[in-house]
Amino acid sequence: MKNIAKTVGFKPGERNIFFHILTACNLSCRHCYINKKQHGTEQLTIEQIEQWMAIFADPDKKSNMIFLGGEPTLHPDLPFAIEKAKELGYFVTVDSNGYLFRDILNKTTPKMLDFLSFSLDGPDAETNDPIRGIGVFDTCVANIERAVGLGFNVSVIYTVSRKNLADLHRMVPLLIKLKVKKFFIQVIGLRGKSAKADSEEISQVSRQQWLNTVPEVARMAAESGIHVTYPKVFLSAGEAFECAGVVAENYFIFPNGRVYQCPLCEDHPINAYSIENNRLVKEDGLREDSFFRLNIAEGCVMNKLLQPDTIEYDDKGLPLYRISCCLLKQEIG
Repeated sequence: MKNIAKTVGFKPGERNIFFHILTACNLSCRHCYINKKQHGTEQLTIEQIEQWMAIFADPDKKSNMIFLGGEPTLHPDLPFAIEKAKELGYFVTVDSNGYLFRDILNKTTPKMLDFLSFSLDGPDAETNDPIRGIGVFDTCVANIERAVGLGFNVSVIYTVSRKNLADLHRMVPLLIKLKVKKFFIQVIGLRGKSAKADSEEISQVSRQQWLNTVPEVARMAAESGIHVTYPKVFLSAGEAFECAGVVAENYFIFPNGRVYQCPLCEDHPINAYSIENNRLVKEDGLREDSFFRLNIAEGCVMNKLLQPDTIEYDDKGLPLYRISCCLLKQEIG
């Protein structure tokens, strides 16, 4: 059937490299996951960027390179990094907060940059700006229009929290108006600022709130010709649990050289790998990958360890549902 969401299993031979080339940012979003104590404050040199990208390049596999920050367009060498990534065979995306510094649109091309992704957390300034900052909505929308006008493929990321779930459906007419091709609906991660005790207002929504809202909005957007991706989050009865750390290749690289396989772990010094002297080095001891193969009733073991409050139990102490790997996606459109 048309416009029915499907779970996209982890694809053998497909790799995703999430490359934080700096942690600096002009904004201070209330749900920012960057933790400079754990991720560093460095801005990588272009030599480091090129050398580190080469570590993960593999001509025999489809590899997605996602440039992140902080705000990646603050880096003066981002256009050169995009060009080098294409030379290495990567499918290239830049995730931006929408400010597009250093005249990035005129220093790269739609041929070099496969997708330019913008973060918006509301369909208007009244919803978005209390989360991301005053004036952010207008700036981001204006730059989306500029990017689309120049021929770039544009996607939008919306991070769902208690503060903006009710406004999610109003994103659809905005996305249509802006001619956005892809829409990513994200669940807020309980890490960085969101893990703090005073972040109740922007914390995760309940299972029922998610299921009552997100799939329907995704269907609405897909009916308008927009490709929608959102995390599976909750497994249905009979669905098998798979951990991306076991069956897929995902690397989350930070400027201090830490390389994680699971984004839930990024607030902790348990990264499975590090980059040392431009080589990928496997870390010894009890690390994130020590847990990936554990089989528990709750599904994702890292979710159980790091954010157990997201799981509900019956009166016998059994989980009411299983949490999927945070990297397992639903797609529609």
